[in-house]
Order: sequence, then structure tokens, then C-alpha cells
Amino acid sequence: MIFNVKNNFINGVVMIYVVGGIKGGSGKTTVATNLAVKLSLLGKDVLLVDADDQETATDFSAWRNERTEGKAGYTSVQLTGKAARDELTRLANKYEEVVIDTGGRDTTSQRAALSVADIYLVPFNPRSFDVWTVEKVARLIEEIQTINPTLKTYAFLNRADPRGSDNDDAAEALREEEAFKYLDTPLVNRKAFSNASAQGMGVMELQPQDKKATTEFSTLFDTISNVGNNVENNVISDITFKG
Repeated sequence: MIFNVKNNFINGVVMIYVVGGIKGGSGKTTVATNLAVKLSLLGKDVLLVDADDQETATDFSAWRNERTEGKAGYTSVQLTGKAARDELTRLANKYEEVVIDTGGRDTTSQRAALSVADIYLVPFNPRSFDVWTVEKVARLIEEIQTINPTLKTYAFLNRADPRGSDNDDAAEALREEEAFKYLDTPLVNRKAFSNASAQGMGVMELQPQDKKATTEFSTLFDTISNVGNNVENNVISDITFKG
């Protein structure tokens, strides 16, 4: 039944991204909100779904709407539990891109979102990195792929150190996991990301611009976009993933 629902509302047009994981503090909402903002700046019709009980993406969107006098550039809704799937079935056909921000736990909301997603993005924080986290994410992916076998999962470092062994150790562990592809496109722990979020902005909108932060997110975005295009066109990816 889930397969029929998914095929009915994607139809090769809607791309559904889930930004999630099973551990808090990895910066999932920052990635999700920046992804939604970037897509909207490119003229896409975007739906940002807050499926996290902490409602951080909802707060971000409320502040963005206030700052832009209701012209956030995307539509934001809050969905949790079973509704995360049921409402997506109803809403997704109205948008070109759907970005879902889920909490840092293995919740009903996250599983419901993953059951209809195209791409699962999992940021990892190298400073609080644990091998058990990777193993649990891998088990979650394997379980979800029994009902959504076309789901593609990509992991990357977020809030990374500018340099140091923590990044290298975490990256090596992620490269070794077969349940997902590791993207060597880290986002460094820069104040620009938090400063932009506090103003309801994407990091690429912040003035004065932080060129390093903007370049890092652009690199991640371009990689994700290429992945999304290949998923949408149902072809094998030609992207080269380091490691």
C-alpha cells in the first residue's frame, strides 16, 4: 500500500528529502532549513515539513515570515506521527520539492516520513560521534528499505572542526558503512550558520557574507541536487563519492 501511495504522488516530479538521524545535536534543522531556503531561492515551489516535536523549524519559519512580511519563499507545516505520511500523501502533489526535518530519535514521525521519501540525509557531528550511532542508523535504513526499497541515504559531517582527528575518525567510520553513501562535503562549525538561523535566513543570504560557510553549503547542495536529479530520472548516479 505504501508503494502505491508513494508512486501516486511523486510521479517523477516531486522530490522528498528527509533530514534526520537518531541522535540529537547534529544540526539537522540547520541543514533542513538551509536546504528549503536554497531551493526556494532557485524558484522551486517548496514545502518544509517540521516533523520534530521540538518545533525548531517551525520557529525558524515563523521568524522568517515575520522578517520578510510573509514572503518566506516556501510553505511550512508541522506534521508528527502517522500524519507525517498521511498528510504528505495529500500535500506533496502541490509542490516540486519537499524537505522534512525530523527529530534526533527513532520516532514514528521519522519512520513515516522515510516510508515515502526519495532521499535520506543524515548529518553527523564528529565531536559527539559514536560508532553505535552509525550502527543504529544502518539498522533503521535496512528496516525502512523493506517498505521503501528506492530510498537513497547519504551521510556527511556537520558542525565539523576546521581540522583535526575527530573529523578523520568519524569520516572513516562513515565510509565503511554499507547502508549509506558518505558525502565528503562537510559543513564546518561556523558562527555564520547560527547567526543566519537566528535571523530566519539561509547562510547564503547572510550579510556580510561568510564565503567559507556559503561555499561549504553550496558544495553540499550541488551534490545533493545531482543525487536528486539521478533519483528523479531513475538512472544510476555518476557522482564520485570520496572513500
